[in-house]
Amino acid sequence: MGRFDRYMLSQLLLLFGFFSLVLVSVYWINRAISLFDQLISDGQTALVFIEFTLLALPYVIMVVLPISAFVAAVYVTNRLTSESEMVVLQTAGASTLRIGRGVFYFGAIVALLVGILAHILVPAARTELAVRSAEVGQDITARFLKEGQFIHPASGITVYIREINENGEMLELFLEDERDRSAIVTYTAEKALLVRAETGPRLVMFDGMAQTLRSSTGNLTTVEFQDFAYDIGALIKTGGTRLRDMRELPTRVLLNPTPEDVATAAGELPDFLYEGHDRFARSLLAIVVPLMGFAALMTGGFSRFGVWRQVIIAVVLIIFVQLVANTSEDIARKDAGLWWMAYLAPLFGMLAAITLTSLSTSKKFRRPRAAAAAS
Repeated sequence: MGRFDRYMLSQLLLLFGFFSLVLVSVYWINRAISLFDQLISDGQTALVFIEFTLLALPYVIMVVLPISAFVAAVYVTNRLTSESEMVVLQTAGASTLRIGRGVFYFGAIVALLVGILAHILVPAARTELAVRSAEVGQDITARFLKEGQFIHPASGITVYIREINENGEMLELFLEDERDRSAIVTYTAEKALLVRAETGPRLVMFDGMAQTLRSSTGNLTTVEFQDFAYDIGALIKTGGTRLRDMRELPTRVLLNPTPEDVATAAGELPDFLYEGHDRFARSLLAIVVPLMGFAALMTGGFSRFGVWRQVIIAVVLIIFVQLVANTSEDIARKDAGLWWMAYLAPLFGMLAAITLTSLSTSKKFRRPRAAAAAS
């Protein structure tokens, strides 16, 4: 690696780190706000909130890295052009390909990071997030035991607990079950406990009353009891076989899924194949995107007004690449034989980068010839 390559690579990595930090922070904060509302409303602690946001971080980083690489490549190329460093290099005979070698090294580093995230860290984080989400969903104490306020652990259920003592006993319980509008049942009890049974969690109430209001007749029936067990397993999703998210699965499983893998995951065979190849396509795109931004800016010459037109061209090309990726995904997920369409976006980006580089090189060659003919 030449001295200029190291210099340009250091500039790219510095700006890449800065833009990645900014974009990850924005994405992460946006994700954290929605998680905060969801978890805190369910009675979870701040530690659970931090854990969930950290588990969501690998995916956020994977999405942000190619964007940061593109912005860094455009920014550094624009700065080198405006400060005449590119002019000096081109005057010394350096071609666009030679100048862009540092950008290629930079893209390879970003592709390696994206590959590690896509193939290892994101699936592992998704798996752990799914496990912890299931555990939080089964955390009845956090969702059910809230003293001094009316809560709704499920649709049609209202619960109020005046106090919860140190032993976990609920004092002065009120529970109204409106799931069956024809027979609304209201339970009141002096004391209640949550216990686990083989068939699911139960709320055992002591020294209370059950009042049933039948809307068809308007009759109110009351029954006093010394102890009564109320099945709350139906109120909170605690069981069943969970369909795995394909993003949790290893790449080798996605590329060669068995019928059992397809049956236990939320997706069909085309989804499996596309998801597996898309992980490789993301790495390729991480190389292509900064090269495309660099090549677009190199088509412009030195100008004191900057190369804003070329910047617009680079942004438009990125939008087209994303459109190609979205369209390809929609088509490939319908037919298992079209898995190769996952690579259309990086292929389109590479063709665009090659075309722009050729245009840039041809311009540099035409200028000396025109100058020689004039003399």
